[in-house]
Amino acid sequence: MRVGSASRSHLRPAAVLFDRDGTLVVDVPYNGDPARVVPVPGARAALDRLRAAGLRLGVVSNQSGVARGLLGLADVRAVNARVNELLGPFGAWRWCPHGPDEGCRCRKPAPGLVRAAAADLGVTPADCVVVGDIGADLGAAAAAGARGVLVPTAVTRRTEVIAATVVARDLGHAVDLILAGAR
Repeated sequence: MRVGSASRSHLRPAAVLFDRDGTLVVDVPYNGDPARVVPVPGARAALDRLRAAGLRLGVVSNQSGVARGLLGLADVRAVNARVNELLGPFGAWRWCPHGPDEGCRCRKPAPGLVRAAAADLGVTPADCVVVGDIGADLGAAAAAGARGVLVPTAVTRRTEVIAATVVARDLGHAVDLILAGAR
């Protein structure tokens, strides 16, 4: 499905899971400084629309900077707390500290983060939409049985856009598509 299309499923999702960096906040690679957290334009308003519609919200994020020795666990928690302060509340926070070659079950595009966040929210992955800016986000959604919405950024590959079933112009448009699918 392309930009401007309705969701492939007209069933109302129970929850929306968001990638953190590049989707909810401006991507600062390996950010461990809460002062550098800047929401993407329109993020708070978009999230508040979902909350007003009764949807549960969560965050699923790869944080390989921990495995690479660039961040500590406290750094990730501090940045997450700042995101929650600016854009929350979120009912679930799941993040993977592993590197890309560790073969864990949580690192996107594996389904672990999506499954765990859905469980935290009391729903099944099939009741979730995952919103992210790269193919790994949508891969995790598909692997877990959730729906995905791609919000491309400067780091999104053209092949990821072509492969995506649902593509939104920005976070507000992604919310429009999610809420339109609920009707």
